[in-house]
Amino acid sequence: MSANSKLSERQLINELQTRGVRLTDPAAGAPSRRGGAGPSDHKAVEIGGKVVMIPVHTAGAGNSPYRLDGARVSRDGQEIARMAFTDTPRFYDLKTAEGIPYSHIATLHGKDVLATTVLQTCIRYNNRKISCQFCAIGQSLDEGRTIAHKTPQQLAEVARAAVELDGVKHMVMTTGTPNLQDRGARVLCDSAEAVTAAVDLPIQGQCEPPDDRAWFRRLRDSGIQSLGMHLEIATPALRETLMPSKSSITVEHYLEAFADAVDVFGRGQVSTYLLAGLGDTVDTTLALCERLVALGVYPFVVPFVPISGTPLAHHPAPTAAHMKRILEPLGTLLRKAELRSTEIKAGCGRCGACSSLSAFEEEAAS
Repeated sequence: MSANSKLSERQLINELQTRGVRLTDPAAGAPSRRGGAGPSDHKAVEIGGKVVMIPVHTAGAGNSPYRLDGARVSRDGQEIARMAFTDTPRFYDLKTAEGIPYSHIATLHGKDVLATTVLQTCIRYNNRKISCQFCAIGQSLDEGRTIAHKTPQQLAEVARAAVELDGVKHMVMTTGTPNLQDRGARVLCDSAEAVTAAVDLPIQGQCEPPDDRAWFRRLRDSGIQSLGMHLEIATPALRETLMPSKSSITVEHYLEAFADAVDVFGRGQVSTYLLAGLGDTVDTTLALCERLVALGVYPFVVPFVPISGTPLAHHPAPTAAHMKRILEPLGTLLRKAELRSTEIKAGCGRCGACSSLSAFEEEAAS
């Protein structure tokens, strides 16, 4: 960051993640991510040694006051910071014996996390009357940038290469919801067993709460070390509007599932995504976070990013001030509860690239 900058590193990250940035050279650095399961319409950059995901393809980014020209971040023509693009991973150069690019099977998120959507389909996605209105899981599949089902063998092959060639430290396995019973837990178990047999790599699995709580132990026994079950929105009425089908899994149902999952995975090894900026008030978000933290669940609060091609493509992102009003007290809450992102074995909370929460968490400790 330049000497005359008026923004702290934390403030800058918060600003860029909510307002996006205009790129003078969209091809610079590692490939940006368009559509898909997320983070989408982003590009990975390094700020002060921290890799963060910044929106670059959203409508808001096109109107952002921030401009990135090479390593120079400017506003109103004045440089305010320096950053670097992350490099394209070496495993992206490889293909399977069938000719499938490794990058169609898994991608690098943040700095050192390998991420895959095992099933790039969901029982709700093709019906916008019931689908999650912010979801873009099918976009990358429609555009030929991924495959619908990554087999356990393919995932093991790519994971081994990512560790050996790019020093990947942990892995995220998410999935579209294939049914209303195990809700993806079965395919996660099969995938994790294959990867852990091939390479020593901590894995976070992500799915909706399965109908049988025995799946939590099966997921752990398959090699998954942390679990993500994503609430996304706190307010019931908003959930019904923006997630018409998924909202049938109520917040209370999630909380019961979280308690059961923590019994299996341990405190701090169960997490949930909360999307700030979709209508939940600051107080509502923080009240839910307090309940989650009391259960031993890490609430990973991220700014909502309106993804092109979705019904919410033109929904405004939250302001940096809104995020600060949530993340500052949340950082203190996490610190007091001794739930630290650095102690999560694998997953989005440990990576932290999609939110400035970890910076607020660190500040609360100082």
